[in-house]
Amino acid sequence: MLERLQRALGLKTNPAIFFTSAALVFVFVVCSVVFTDAVDAAFGAASDAIKTNLGWFYILGVTSFLVFLLWIALSRFGHVRLGGKDARPEYGNVTWFGMLFAAGIGTILMFWGVAEPINHFANPPLSGVDEQVASLSESAGSAEAFAEGLREIPVQAGDAVPLSEDAANQAIGFTLYHFGFHTWAIFTLPALAFAYFAYRRGLPFRVSSIFHPILGERINGPIGKVIDVTAVIGTLFGVAVSIGLGTLQINSGLNGLFGIEIGKPTQIAIIAIVTTIATISVVLGLDKGIKWLSNINIWMAVGLLVFILLAGSTVFLLRGVIESAGTYLSALIPLSFWNDTLPAEGWGWQGNWTVFYWAWTITWAPFVGIFVARISKGRSIREFVLGVLGAPVAFSVVWFSVFGLSAINIEWHDPGSLVGPVVQEGDTASALFSFLENFPATEFVMAMSVLIVVIFFTTSSDSASLVVDMLTSGNALNPPTRQRVFWAVLEGVVAATLIAATGQEALQALEEVITVLGLPFFLVAFLTMYCLVRALREDVADEELLPRRTRRMLAKRREKAPAPD
Repeated sequence: MLERLQRALGLKTNPAIFFTSAALVFVFVVCSVVFTDAVDAAFGAASDAIKTNLGWFYILGVTSFLVFLLWIALSRFGHVRLGGKDARPEYGNVTWFGMLFAAGIGTILMFWGVAEPINHFANPPLSGVDEQVASLSESAGSAEAFAEGLREIPVQAGDAVPLSEDAANQAIGFTLYHFGFHTWAIFTLPALAFAYFAYRRGLPFRVSSIFHPILGERINGPIGKVIDVTAVIGTLFGVAVSIGLGTLQINSGLNGLFGIEIGKPTQIAIIAIVTTIATISVVLGLDKGIKWLSNINIWMAVGLLVFILLAGSTVFLLRGVIESAGTYLSALIPLSFWNDTLPAEGWGWQGNWTVFYWAWTITWAPFVGIFVARISKGRSIREFVLGVLGAPVAFSVVWFSVFGLSAINIEWHDPGSLVGPVVQEGDTASALFSFLENFPATEFVMAMSVLIVVIFFTTSSDSASLVVDMLTSGNALNPPTRQRVFWAVLEGVVAATLIAATGQEALQALEEVITVLGLPFFLVAFLTMYCLVRALREDVADEELLPRRTRRMLAKRREKAPAPD
């Protein structure tokens, strides 16, 4: 029956995966609208249970992924080329790097570039002052009084006082931990697996293909379909959270520029408009749509970065970028294993920040992974891993250092100007625009920032619709455009539902849903590491594991060797 329906609609997909995924998402949307309170309560309870009992598993998992990737890149498998030993990259390094940002990391940079450092500056993660900060935010009258009160919060010996130099170092260290190697390890692991099984074994771009060493041809049976449906649903919600965050930020920017009201009707309208733009980009295709938009947007983002660097305290920021890199590297190993263990009852800080980030990122990982694999054919495993980990992380270090230290510097010289709206009022989405009010040409720069977020939003939705379509069909070659349009529209519907049909604050609702959906993806990721190593050992000949120069030398020796009698 599903196959007949597929033919009637002119689709080219796996009908069981496509229609089951669409139906389950539709059921969620209806239940969220009709049973709002029950859905809120269910996800809230499940999210709290995961943060309390399995937060350590999320922390251990992401650190394990990073260690595994570094090992496989530097091992003898690093010479293996994705697509065969003679394959070469389809895209140059600059274009490849720009398209990595099309996968959605740009939205993260814009939303959290100011918001996270300022939050940690006011509430140092290792000091355990959450309750005091929350109480002060309610009792302090003005933003200036709030900032003054933060500096007077008593802390234990050796802990950072809010808004102090130690707090600034913690703010930068934790921010880079959240958006550095660990985040990109979550993206890189499935990307490498997708690329390997698609280009070396000729399997479809589906999550079930990663399990081929274990399941064999059963990846095309019921077990494989369950895996793929789960991946599609998780990916849709992961992308929807990103779209939701971008929507909140766009709404905040439009409010600052034109006084447009902040609220759910406006946010739904924003999602509708940007989804329409993304749909047009979908119709244009990968090379004309995503590639063109991502190249434009990365240069706009770099332009904004340079403006902040030159218009702010330039020397302070140049020194700070170098120092921030050192702060991050020195804190990398301790934070990779930190679990918010002491005091015994825990402070709960990590569940609301790190655990949420890892859960959100890993639900997004199949989307980013397939997209990165799609644009990375021909690269060696070593080049792939070090490139996907290295280039975006280097840019993130510069970005968060410049924006984070600029925000901290502004707060130092004008107490309350940023911690007031961002921390005391809890308006995280307005952080960037409150920050930009301290720079010249404010309205122009704010307008450009809104445009950057819109384009990042568009390329995320555009890329996601292509990838979700590949997850349901496994076909990377010219699927019907109507399929990608369907997924682009559905992503917008899910994002609008998460924001509008929940009884809680939008950001809190997004966090709780994604924390729950992230759990099965961690289990899949651990199996991915095993399957990838097993496949490499089964498929790759010893000679291919040698460096290319050595292989060429051996080939020349064979050519010169006398023919056997």
